[in-house]
Amino acid sequence: MIYLETPKKHRALVDQVHQVAMNMLRPVSRKYDLAEHEYPKELDMLAAMADGLNESGASEGAGATGVRRSSDDDTSNKNGSNMASALSVAEMCWGDTGLTLGMPRQGLGNSAIASVATDAQLEKFKGTWASMAITEPSFGSDSSAITTTAKKDGDAYIINGEKIFVTSGERSDSIVVWATLDKSLGKAAIKSFVVTKDMPGVKVERLEHKLGIRASDTAVITFTDVRVPAENLLGNPEINVQEGFAGAMATFDNTRPLVAAMAVGCARASLDLTRDLLAQAGVEIDYDKPAHLQHAAAAKFLQLEADWEGAQLLTLQAAWMADNKKPNSLEASMSKAKAGRVGSDVTLSCVELCTGIGYSESELLEKWARDSKILDIFEGTQQIQQLIVARRVLGLSSSELR
Repeated sequence: MIYLETPKKHRALVDQVHQVAMNMLRPVSRKYDLAEHEYPKELDMLAAMADGLNESGASEGAGATGVRRSSDDDTSNKNGSNMASALSVAEMCWGDTGLTLGMPRQGLGNSAIASVATDAQLEKFKGTWASMAITEPSFGSDSSAITTTAKKDGDAYIINGEKIFVTSGERSDSIVVWATLDKSLGKAAIKSFVVTKDMPGVKVERLEHKLGIRASDTAVITFTDVRVPAENLLGNPEINVQEGFAGAMATFDNTRPLVAAMAVGCARASLDLTRDLLAQAGVEIDYDKPAHLQHAAAAKFLQLEADWEGAQLLTLQAAWMADNKKPNSLEASMSKAKAGRVGSDVTLSCVELCTGIGYSESELLEKWARDSKILDIFEGTQQIQQLIVARRVLGLSSSELR
């Protein structure tokens, strides 16, 4: 049986986060879209609130660290932390996607640490604000093409390389850097390292000017002979050729549903506002009447809303599977592919439905259309997700289906 309502245990949290999104993020959304690269000081207070909720347990495990999966003999993650994280991030992005991405200590790097770190590492890096550095100038979505190197040198690794499109790359205090231990061993040699910004050789080269999510800084970072303690290699340092890329990809199984949730939240913001603007224009949405018998704008809106619900359910399914220790690589990619595409379609279609108002800066519709596009690109593009889904469904390897 499928339950379409928000789980009762999460409703209070979702309502609370929605109030934060509405009263704290929405009012400054346009301000920081126009003031690209200016640090949103309001986020410091929000981050402190999130830290307090996490310490008290009131957050129900939501947040970047909520994606951690327990071992087989530990049932702690059955409290629904992945579901809580997905639901809360969707609400935050209903407020503003760029500001959500810029939340201190809630970055994708923090989720990566939570996904693969040992218990000792999790304690060591507690409280850090981590960005995640995967993409390089020579490749985009094919993470297996990483050329950044990590060479063992005594009790440390020496990291050299360049990373681009690092979200929160300037503001974070540490970076989860994906690098290869031995290029000749292929994907299996790719590991992730926590590199702190104060290590010699780490340099933020520049910040990007972007179409959307302007409240979030996106950086180019170079690593020149950066000496990183061996214990900062996340997870298992051994190279298992049989396992291949599976260990590194486990991070994506946890983070892709969160990106899908971001797209779901941003799209819902567009739908909510568009419904109100259509009503003001005399176009009412009748849920008890066939779409083809209604105003063309109402029919289009109903189609968009149906697509949105499909994306939402796939996202929640992927999060639920993670909470229940079920392999969700297929569902994580399905949710990311569906939500990314639907997010772009919904936000752009809402701009069209609202015509001049949708295209102008008098409302946030045009901004949400710009913000949403990145959610179909980072953490694996639409095309990459479809390729992964095809491999899983057909039972083919990456070498068999490219």
